[in-house]
Amino acid sequence: MPIKRIVFIILVAVFVSTNVHAQVEDATPSIHLVQRTKPAPEEVFVKFREAGMDPADHPLTAEETKKVEYAFSILPPVFKKVLQQHLYSISFMDRMPNTALTSPVASDDSVKMFNIVFRAEILHQTISQWATWKENSCYIQDTSGKYEVAIDAGNLDAFVYVLLHEATHVVDAVLTITPHSEDADPLVVPTAFTKQIWKTRNKPMANIVAPILDSTRFRNGKPIAIAKAPEVYQALGKTPFVSLYSTAAWFEDLAELLAIYHLTEKLDQPFKVSVKKNGRHVTTYEPGQNKRVRKRYRHLEIFYDNHAG
Repeated sequence: MPIKRIVFIILVAVFVSTNVHAQVEDATPSIHLVQRTKPAPEEVFVKFREAGMDPADHPLTAEETKKVEYAFSILPPVFKKVLQQHLYSISFMDRMPNTALTSPVASDDSVKMFNIVFRAEILHQTISQWATWKENSCYIQDTSGKYEVAIDAGNLDAFVYVLLHEATHVVDAVLTITPHSEDADPLVVPTAFTKQIWKTRNKPMANIVAPILDSTRFRNGKPIAIAKAPEVYQALGKTPFVSLYSTAAWFEDLAELLAIYHLTEKLDQPFKVSVKKNGRHVTTYEPGQNKRVRKRYRHLEIFYDNHAG
């Protein structure tokens, strides 16, 4: 065999071997994290039962496990590092009232540990389906069907988005990107992320949010007439907030910003809220086109820094 051909074969073998090894290393964190799946802590079950719910543990099927592994595999670099050290377990429930819940778990040492519980149903919904459902919970529906609110966020599994959001809470608690004060006084020193945006953990600065946004479900707990939806998104477009849910509190602001940024900028998926009246387009809110939102992307660099965490 000619020497050149031997050298070529060796180089190809080294290239293939290196890439296979890299793929195995990249896959390992997601596989290990999925192996932490277990029933939710008993106190979580108790909390839901006391609220009149009847939740049940949901064992993952083989197909669902693959979906969960994929979602972990496409998390930003720092997420994988932080979750390896601080994620105690993940859990899935049937008949769970909300989409997900991140809770601290007591540990024997000083390391912060967390459990994340997910409603199993989201494993069989797309992000668009789930996000549209959640957004419509903000409105009292018009029985005439005159107004419609929908979100186009692509066809990835809803679990991808919800994991991004909930895992951000864990990373935030570890890296303190938003203030985490044990002090009962809500007036704490702002971080770079919250400065000039939030006055307290659930109250934006007075010049940030219009009155119509303060009247929405994520601000006051009650849905409003869907006929007000055009005004709501026109007002949202003048703020630095990526979604209605991000106006609820500074930690939700961070989780929503990261989830939508990663979805649109890293996974090349859409995220657009549309309002129609009698089947005709009325208004749209696309956070990626909002200059005030994009200005805040710089605060997300830490999630992609391999040396952070």
